[in-house]
Order: sequence, then structure tokens, then C-alpha cells
Amino acid sequence: MPKQTNLHCSFCGRSRDEVKILIAGQEGHICENCIEHAQEIIMQELQVRDENLTTQYKFNIRKPIEIKNYLDQYVIGQEDAKKILSVAVYNHYKRITRKQQTDDVEIEKSNIIMVGETGTGKTLLAKTIAKLLNVPFAIVDATVFTEAGYVGEDVESMLTRLLQACNYDVAAAEKGIVFIDEIDKIARKGDNPSITRDVSGEGVQQGLLKMLEGTEVLVPPQGGRKHPEQKMIKINTTNILFICGGAFDGIDKVIARRINTNAIGFNVNKEEQEQQRKNLLQFVNAQDMRAFGLIPELLGRLPVVTYLNPLTAETLRLILTEPKNSLIKQYTRLFELEGIKLTVDEDVLEFMVTKALEFKLGARGLRSISEHILTDAMFELPGSNKKELHLTLDYATKKFDKSKMSKLKVA
Repeated sequence: MPKQTNLHCSFCGRSRDEVKILIAGQEGHICENCIEHAQEIIMQELQVRDENLTTQYKFNIRKPIEIKNYLDQYVIGQEDAKKILSVAVYNHYKRITRKQQTDDVEIEKSNIIMVGETGTGKTLLAKTIAKLLNVPFAIVDATVFTEAGYVGEDVESMLTRLLQACNYDVAAAEKGIVFIDEIDKIARKGDNPSITRDVSGEGVQQGLLKMLEGTEVLVPPQGGRKHPEQKMIKINTTNILFICGGAFDGIDKVIARRINTNAIGFNVNKEEQEQQRKNLLQFVNAQDMRAFGLIPELLGRLPVVTYLNPLTAETLRLILTEPKNSLIKQYTRLFELEGIKLTVDEDVLEFMVTKALEFKLGARGLRSISEHILTDAMFELPGSNKKELHLTLDYATKKFDKSKMSKLKVA
């Protein structure tokens, strides 16, 4: 029994009289104070482990030059767009990390809008940047959104896609990137405010305003319409980078009227004027997009405007072979998996480029043409004894002429 009078905490050394509770173990004791401290340590440790589990979503800030060099490996050309995107993205994530510092100067978000013809690489640029920075990334289509209460999706559903991309990790989603494609399809019908309800146009643009600027949004976890009984997830969009893209078909006419490409006189450089007429998108600004049908409030929240050049024959030719994930490399790998070596003649590549320019489908057109040429080979060769496929112009022409694509009228 004398041992009982000398009981003390094995961790802090306090005696039985100095503590309220002393819990006995097999070879020692612990008091309530040490239990509280141990609980705090456990909570901190679990929090650190949770943060380590989400390291796949911790962004790596890269310098603008590093971002552009990375983009060069995947996207051919588009030098201006790559430079502007690199700077905007770097400034955005630098702003997030600086948030912890107390400073009177508050840096605003640098949301981006990209204007470019179909197949010029808008989605690819956004996707490649997200891959480099290691942040959650979601692509949404603006055409599905309508005003609340109408058939379609609420604008909040784009954040549901972002949450799904990072397995519902809210902290990671709040530093992610959302790419809103086809932003031009929600343009209002005229330059003046709509008198009647513009359900999928001006109404959607107004719904996007607060989200782009930065606010707390209640998001339905499974997407779809919101209803009162549904459990919501709160997301702060202040640090989410929004990149918008659109073809803005017909905006070149608006730009042409503004810059007057039909100037006459002795001092007019006709070659330069013709070059400008071929790529009017390089002169695009917020004023043109307002005339196209985007409301001024929305344009004010998309301060960074960039454009993508139309793809030339030279650019298309490089797209086929140069990038890390180029089409020819993809098909070569596909045939390699079957033990077949694929070789392609230079004139076949020229043929594919010519056809892509004819149909005006951009880089996506190259994929369609390649599929039409190689479908028969990909159907017949797996399982055969053939170990090599040499693609000649004669073979490519024959296969393409047999396809339905060759019957299309050239635009």
C-alpha cells in the first residue's frame, strides 16, 4: 500500500495530490493535463498528414519564362498568347502566396479571356498550365448554363466540376483553375441591354459576375439545380483563376470597322495591310467584345485579353510532329503497342496539312484526317504477322478519298 501514496504522472512528474485525475496504465500513470496536451499534438499531427495527402494539389509557382518554356513543348506557335498567359498565371499565384502578408496594397485577380478560331489551342494552353502548376483544373462549357429557374445548369455547377476534379478537397479547389469554353455563345443578342429575358445570354453573364470577382458560393456537391433541403459546400472563389475562351465568330468584322483596313493613299503599305486583314484578332480589345455582346461588367472582371493566331500551313506541319504529344508520336506509340513500326513519308504530312487548311478545322482537323487515313490499318493489322507500316502518299490519298470526309464541301 505505501506505493499508492507516491503515485505521480509518468509524463509531467506531478504527484497524485497536484492533479484532478490520474489514469493508471500497466507500468505508469498519466494526468488530465498531459492527456489534453497529447490530444493537441495528435490533432496537429493529423492536420499535417492531411496536408501531405493533398500535396498532389499543392501548386508549384514557376517563373513566367519557365511556364512559357513548358508550354513550348506542347503548343506550337501562339507566342503572344503564351507570354500573356504565363505572366497572368504567375501574378495570380504570386498574389495568393502573398495573401498572408499584411499590406495595404491589395492585388486584384487577373482572370483571362482568350479569343481564337476553333482548333487553335485555347483549351490545350489552359490544360497544360494547370498540369505544370499541379492545381485542380476543370473545363466547363458556357452553352449549358441558363438563369436560375430555367432548364439547364446553374453557373455554380462549374465549381462542382472543380470539386470533383480534386476529390472534394475544398482547400485545393479554392486555388484551382476553371476554363470556361464557348464564352462567346452567351453573348447577348445586341449591344443594348435586353428588354425581354435573355435566359442563356445576358442572364448567365450577370450570374458569372460575382463568381469571377471573388465571393463565397454555395455549391451543390453532386451538381444540378439547388433546392432548399440539399446539403451545400461553401467555396470562396477569390483565389480561383478563371480563363475564358471563345471563337467569337464574326468579331473580325467589328475589328475591321474600328481599325479601317481599307485605307488608301500613296503612303499605305499594301503588304502590311493585307497581313493585318488576314489576322484581325491580334487587334481585339474589350470594346470589340462589348460590341459582340459581352456586357461591360463581365469584361471588367476579365482584365487580361489575349488572342490566338489562325494556324498556317507551316504551323500545322509542326503540330503533326514537334510537340511532346504530337499526332504522329501518338499513332507511332499506338502501333508500337501492337509490335508494328509506323513510318510516314513527308508528302503524306503535306497532304494532311493541305486538307486541314481546306476544311478550316484547325489542329482538330488533323486528327480527323489522320483517323480516316489510318482506320483500315488500325482495324486489320492488330493480330496479323505484319511488323511494319509504311505510309505513302498514294496509300493516304486512296484511303482519304474513300472516306466520307472527302465528300464534304470545302468552306
